[in-house]
Amino acid sequence: MTTTIRQRGLFMSLAQAGGLVAVACSLLVLGPRTSHAATEADRGEEIVQGKCFICHGAGGESSSPVFPRLAGQNASYIARQLADYKSGKRKSSTMQPMVEDLSADDFKALGAFFATRPTVVHTIDDAELAQMGKFIFLRGNPYSGVASCATCHGPKAHGTEALPRLAGQHAQYTENQLKQFSKRERTNDNAVMHGIASKLTELELKAVAAYLSGLQ
Repeated sequence: MTTTIRQRGLFMSLAQAGGLVAVACSLLVLGPRTSHAATEADRGEEIVQGKCFICHGAGGESSSPVFPRLAGQNASYIARQLADYKSGKRKSSTMQPMVEDLSADDFKALGAFFATRPTVVHTIDDAELAQMGKFIFLRGNPYSGVASCATCHGPKAHGTEALPRLAGQHAQYTENQLKQFSKRERTNDNAVMHGIASKLTELELKAVAAYLSGLQ
């Protein structure tokens, strides 16, 4: 009887020990990845505090519509845009000098940092205009051949790793970018945007920008 109890106790101890070993192994596997992600975001925050915050805000919530909100933006998309600024593929007399001393790893770090910043709901200035923008964004304009924006950017406008998050963006900034696409002044992104933007009327363009500005 005593021997049996001792054997059971030994088996339980071994099982518990095995469980601890399994947990430890899991931590060893997950630990480096988690640590790397945290280190990358920390490096991104360091860069932001050194230069980016002046225009984009410490958390990516820029207060001026001249500069895009970057909070919640897709990490890979940010990294690619920064690389394009550095190479000159995307033109900007403001951004090019800001990134010329940064590396590809720095771009990834900035992407990782901004992607994890919390987003906030912003007030729409013209609710009626935004309602028109909602229709165009979700369904396009079948009468003029404008495609649905949601087809590529998603129904909530969160985009993908290759396409930008548009939800919550400054209306004026979105409007400016659409105009650049329409005039083919912005050439570093998908050429499909040239055709879509060129078909938007001034009213439609402003409506879509207004709608997107109020999304979470």
